[in-house]
Amino acid sequence: MKFVLSCLAIGFCVTLYAQSRDSQRFGNLRYVDPYIGTGGHGHVFLGASVPFGAVQVGPSNINKGWDWCSGYHYSDSVVKGFAQNHLNGTGIPDLGDILIMPFTGAVRTETGSQADPSQGYSSHYSHAQEVASPSYYSVWLKDHRVRVELTATERVAFHRYTFPADRPGHIIIDLLQGNFDAGWQHPKVKAHLLKLNDSTLIGWRNSSQWAKDRRIYFAIRSSVALKDLTLIDGDRPIRELTLEADTVKGLISFQHTPRVVMLKVGVSNISGEKALANIDAEIPRWNFAGVVRQGSEKWAKALGRIQATIADPARRTVFYTALYHTMIAPALYNDHDSSYRGTDGNVIEKAPFNNYTIFSLWDTYRTLNPLMTVIHPERVSDIVNSMLSIYQQQGKLPIWHLQGRETDCMVGYSAVPVIADAYLKGFRGFDPELALDAMKASSTRDDYGMKYLKEQGYIPADKERESVSKALEYAIDDWCISRVAARLGKKDDEQYYAKRASYYTRYFDTVTKFMRPVLANGSFREPFDPFQSIHEWGDYTEGNAWQYTWLVPQDVESLVRMMGGDRAFITKLDSLFVVSKSMGSQASPDISGLLGMYAQGNEPNHHIPYLYAFAGAPWKTAMQIKKITDSFYTNKNDGLCGNDDAGQMSAWYVMTAIGLYPVNPANGIFVFGTPLVKEARLEVGGGKVFTVQTDNWGPNNIYIQRATLNGVPYRKSYIGFRDIKAGATLRFYMGDKPNPVFGQAQADRPLSFPPAAPGGRLAETGR
Repeated sequence: MKFVLSCLAIGFCVTLYAQSRDSQRFGNLRYVDPYIGTGGHGHVFLGASVPFGAVQVGPSNINKGWDWCSGYHYSDSVVKGFAQNHLNGTGIPDLGDILIMPFTGAVRTETGSQADPSQGYSSHYSHAQEVASPSYYSVWLKDHRVRVELTATERVAFHRYTFPADRPGHIIIDLLQGNFDAGWQHPKVKAHLLKLNDSTLIGWRNSSQWAKDRRIYFAIRSSVALKDLTLIDGDRPIRELTLEADTVKGLISFQHTPRVVMLKVGVSNISGEKALANIDAEIPRWNFAGVVRQGSEKWAKALGRIQATIADPARRTVFYTALYHTMIAPALYNDHDSSYRGTDGNVIEKAPFNNYTIFSLWDTYRTLNPLMTVIHPERVSDIVNSMLSIYQQQGKLPIWHLQGRETDCMVGYSAVPVIADAYLKGFRGFDPELALDAMKASSTRDDYGMKYLKEQGYIPADKERESVSKALEYAIDDWCISRVAARLGKKDDEQYYAKRASYYTRYFDTVTKFMRPVLANGSFREPFDPFQSIHEWGDYTEGNAWQYTWLVPQDVESLVRMMGGDRAFITKLDSLFVVSKSMGSQASPDISGLLGMYAQGNEPNHHIPYLYAFAGAPWKTAMQIKKITDSFYTNKNDGLCGNDDAGQMSAWYVMTAIGLYPVNPANGIFVFGTPLVKEARLEVGGGKVFTVQTDNWGPNNIYIQRATLNGVPYRKSYIGFRDIKAGATLRFYMGDKPNPVFGQAQADRPLSFPPAAPGGRLAETGR
């Protein structure tokens, strides 16, 4: 492991990481390599955190472009400081709040430049002198000869700086700095900093960037006296002990530089005092190693939710790093006492649930949220309640919610499948009537083409951009609303939304067999090029007709029929993975990880390899999965072929490696692919363990020959949530040649509407 070798090389943390490698205490944590995805277009976060924590403390580079969305890129060698929160895998930059940087020598109050960081407080660093694990990060600042170490609890970042004895030491708190791409958008910032006493600072940072008018409160408690503190307005030092301005910085200098300085940085969305209370509750002492150890234990427990047997060390690292990446977001967005500030600005005191944020729902509804229902059932109702509270505060369910602010990023009302999936699977820790009201309110607005949808049954391409993608996503969401309404006995709602869910058929051209944009006069747009993609101003969202024609996961059977039946469907699907042509100069960089026209790097494609099962050819899914995982998931820093998108790209790999995938995001059916692991034991709640076993597993034995469920022959090419939650054992018998009979029969194929199980229980719920 890279971080272990680095520790030995620099002589730091040897004892600590000997403990962290203990297989009994820290289990699967030792397989995680946080550098995977920090290169290329992965945009993943590097630093210290705990599972689903509010804090992601880590290094921030001087931003050089789109690939620095998380604040850090493996290709870089200059760090400007260490911020308390970072986004993971997103395609737009934000956060990077409360930048803190230790430095030595002359006083500097600017970052400096990438070319010459010595003109500011930034510093060169190298990966050889960098240490990274989920709960601990360390780096040697070459230009300042300072060792920086970071760890975290849920709401508190813990910094430890080791200064040289022969240089003046300083720490700057730069509240102007954040994680932004100056070439894209310069944020508006206002901030406040107050010296409360000789060991404590409190303040806030208000920014408008991707998320508008976003405010974070913080408190900083120091292990050494802050006797020499200067507040700086722009570049002007002031005498006061409090400052509110557009450019706020705090400079701490030491007359006699202490060898070690530690800082606890608590965050809150309510007040600086609440941030202080979070510090007192979560890190009451100055035991840095103890906090690292506690964080490692939390990660080990979370990563232990899946015990996978994987012979290849590289594949094992890819798997557990992917699992790690699925647990950075959603992130807690409340104080230790469960209070939080809502989207409407009002404070909810001691809420009866944990409030969450970072909802990249257009991405995560497809795999990450269904995965959470399996291995994190204790968090599901809290996440739904967070969404319902957002609805009550802003009048609609979250689209892409970022720390109390709606960004309205991406298409669809994609909280709906997440809530529907939870309810249909039997989660009852929230109000289902409120959930249905929220779904209906979110689906009956007049923006983003919904007015046309309600009035005309389709969205005219000459009236609304990205019309095809919007309509297809709305159809998925409306199908989910229909199923929830049916479960609640709301017949009128069920029928209304079932009708709306069928509107996707208006875009299907029976001649070309593509989903095409329809104009206001009712005709298809001409000329038509199924390869062309125009980013943000075209007919498809980050894609083209080849990629979006398959976005009907809620009704694949009908798509098969429209294509002309099984054989025609399979032929067209085969073509997707081999056709190749330029998508044009205006295509989005998000369309990455191409296998033919299939784009693994973009979420609307993620279910496509599994569609073969609906036409009776699941062995073809195995063939494509082998190509995709071999090509686009590696243990290198550029081991992700596209943005991780708050963990969705990684969640796809986790589910795929187990051998199951939720094609329909809300019907509780997991379609078989090909297991990439010899065995996987999933803790599914209630003391139950669901086990996937393989017989005759091997890198070339990718085809399922037959299967058993609890020792009984099992012919279906899917499994329901009810069996998973019951703690069943699913065994695959593998071979190196396809068995075209397995899953071929109509009765053995996955269905959009699962049949009733014995006793009247729906297969997907266990009710």
